[in-house]
Amino acid sequence: MPHLVVSPVSRIAETATRFGARDMLTLMNVGSRFDRPVEIEEARHLFIGFNDINEPSEGMIHPSVDHINQFIAFGRRWDRKAPLLIHCYAGVSRSTASAYITALALNPELDETRLARTLRRNAPSATPNALLIALADDLLGRKGRMVDAIKAIGRGEDAFEGTPFILPLTADT
Repeated sequence: MPHLVVSPVSRIAETATRFGARDMLTLMNVGSRFDRPVEIEEARHLFIGFNDINEPSEGMIHPSVDHINQFIAFGRRWDRKAPLLIHCYAGVSRSTASAYITALALNPELDETRLARTLRRNAPSATPNALLIALADDLLGRKGRMVDAIKAIGRGEDAFEGTPFILPLTADT
């Protein structure tokens, strides 16, 4: 069964190899430099540049509905023959939020609370970006359930960066 794999940038090459990912979503600051893993063809990679902030701040790019629409559309084009790798700088905030959002967009039958609990179990350090979650909740018509589910799991454990993990797309989470 296809699934999402989340990683910090420092571990994308090993994560792509380990999980067999062939598509990748990058969520980092504009101008960030990193090496795309050899397993990921350029045409199967989407870079979206914005800062990991929860409210607008001068000189920074905050998450927007446009960013969410871009990565949801990318997820919908993904062929699901191999895992989709999603990463940000630390693998804690932007990527965990985006994986949660993508899973719910691709499988609307998923329960927000069960998926959030799976996210916490699989990623103890996950602290999904609150602005991304709130914008997506509205965009996907989830009536506050995404926001409530992420609030219920609370802030993740302190960590410089997260450990790569799987987030399933199935209801048996």
